[in-house]
Amino acid sequence: MMRIGLIVTTYNRPDALAAVLEGCLTQTDTNFEVIVADDGSAQETAALIDGYATRAPFSMRHVWQEDHGFRAAAIRNRALAATAADYIIFIDGDCVPPPGFVASHRRLAEPGWFLSGNRLMLTQAFSEQVLRDQLPIHLWSMGDWLQARRLGQIKRLLPLLRLPNLCWLRKRLPQRWQGAKTCNLSAWREDLLRVNGLDENYTGWGLEDSDLVIRLLRAGIFNKSARFAAPVFHLWHRENDRSQLAENRQRLQEALQATHIRASKGVDQY
Repeated sequence: MMRIGLIVTTYNRPDALAAVLEGCLTQTDTNFEVIVADDGSAQETAALIDGYATRAPFSMRHVWQEDHGFRAAAIRNRALAATAADYIIFIDGDCVPPPGFVASHRRLAEPGWFLSGNRLMLTQAFSEQVLRDQLPIHLWSMGDWLQARRLGQIKRLLPLLRLPNLCWLRKRLPQRWQGAKTCNLSAWREDLLRVNGLDENYTGWGLEDSDLVIRLLRAGIFNKSARFAAPVFHLWHRENDRSQLAENRQRLQEALQATHIRASKGVDQY
């Protein structure tokens, strides 16, 4: 059976990471491993992961790098190098997976394609309540989410809808890179290695995931939608420092005009 590695990126937010790992513990498909990709968190996060690792029915590892600012591309590459899984799912440490999340990615995975999923955004006040009261939103029913929508705790119910797995519909926009984000993205590990993972020249917040997707498309790996099949529940957080976003936008524009497939500074260094 295909081995799956779930890479969870985090930085100094153990309460949100705990909610995500609770979701991991309730997966209907337990034939996967978790690699927590830690971009320099303090010791509290390491202790939290150790605690969950003892409870998990699957392997859980902690891959850490020193805190030198926002380096999501680098820590995801380190995590990618640390697993031998056949298939990789990326989520963020504030994106809670429902029980069927891994099973849905496994069911939809297909050679020659990567999967781009969607997320349900929670408001600031509701996110704070979820973390403070440790609400098990990963186990909530549609009735619970309807009530949350009535209370204004979420803005949209659309990401929770389920669509039939019609391949033609999921493959309708095979060349689309916009909107595909590593808060809910999966791909074959050999395809990720072929493009040399994420480009670590992107530092600071933003667009390193878009660059990855563009290079996957250029390598002949197409975009298959996992929307309305594998959502995550995205906890609110303050905006990250965007001081390097203009530089990253310029880098992405250059990538769109370029022809290269492999990241110049990527996973091969690990």
